[in-house]
Amino acid sequence: MEKINSIGINKKTKDTKVVVAMSGGVDSSTVAGMMKKEGYNVIGVTLKLYDDTKEVAHSKQCCSGQDIMDAKRVAHKLDIKHKVFYYQNKFKKNVIDNFVESYLKGETPVPCVQCNKTVKFNDLFQEAKNLNADALITGHYVKSLTENNKTDMYRALDENRDQSYFLFNTTREQLNYLRFPLGKLLKSETREIAKKLELNVHDKPDSQDICFVPNGDYVSVIEKFRPESFKVGNIKNTSGKVIGTHKGIINFTIGQRKGIKISSSEPLYVIEINPSKNEVVVGLKKELLKKQIILKDLNLLADKSAFEKNIYVKVRSTGKLIKSKLDLSQNKVKINLLEDEYGISPGQACVFYSKNKNGDKVLGGGWIAN
Repeated sequence: MEKINSIGINKKTKDTKVVVAMSGGVDSSTVAGMMKKEGYNVIGVTLKLYDDTKEVAHSKQCCSGQDIMDAKRVAHKLDIKHKVFYYQNKFKKNVIDNFVESYLKGETPVPCVQCNKTVKFNDLFQEAKNLNADALITGHYVKSLTENNKTDMYRALDENRDQSYFLFNTTREQLNYLRFPLGKLLKSETREIAKKLELNVHDKPDSQDICFVPNGDYVSVIEKFRPESFKVGNIKNTSGKVIGTHKGIINFTIGQRKGIKISSSEPLYVIEINPSKNEVVVGLKKELLKKQIILKDLNLLADKSAFEKNIYVKVRSTGKLIKSKLDLSQNKVKINLLEDEYGISPGQACVFYSKNKNGDKVLGGGWIAN
């Protein structure tokens, strides 16, 4: 019997072909270097997802033209094969269009989840299969444990970098094929490894914005694709009284405080967005409190028995773990929150976790509908 290698496959390292998703950043470049150093047969793959503008190219984003060049340089340095796939049309249809439509419906979308689901872990998954790779390796900060050909996903050791929230929609088939070597490392350790590998991206700044949103200005993206969506409407309080006007609901998200521009003795927050009436409802922070969430489009990575006990959920990427109870008994899937949480927005993901000796295990998740 072959000895199981470091990524949980019953093959000799030199006989194991892996595809590494290379964005051109330090994380994915380091992963490629680690795999090469261990002796794996490595192929680097980079996706061209959108057409750069000058503004985008100079912002702190991933997947730009400059990033593709950086990925090529790293592949050359490591002496590995490198391929570029052009997915601009698919990305526009599945991610950008979805992002715009979600805002127009009064939601707060998470385009990185859509990208992982529809492009990176769908099309890239298939490309890796077509290359006869034994595994697809990424630079996401997520722990994965593989036993008996089954891979489970956990929050990363570096909780400030943990990206499990964005991967909840991964299918079981995809998860069994994916590997995440950085999940047990701190970001500082990743940079140190990149430096030792003499990769020129070892001190490259991290991408901070949504890749197709220049400098975090999502309103300009919506204006570009749907200029007619900027319609003047009413701002009401929770009693239904008109107390002001706005210049388009896309300028607001649930829980927002800045930019309301209405004087009040107490701070006002966006409580509700009503796209059918083109209205924004504002109120006090206490009116943002939620105890129950309705979910849609669930993706479960565990048996239903795992939800018989209390679980933990995250309702935003930077949020805390909230003790909760999942109710699967009704037509509508409900999450009953056992701790207070404010400003939960439709369109965001609600990701499920359980705790065990290995850490915080991802059980799946769904989209917040109410």
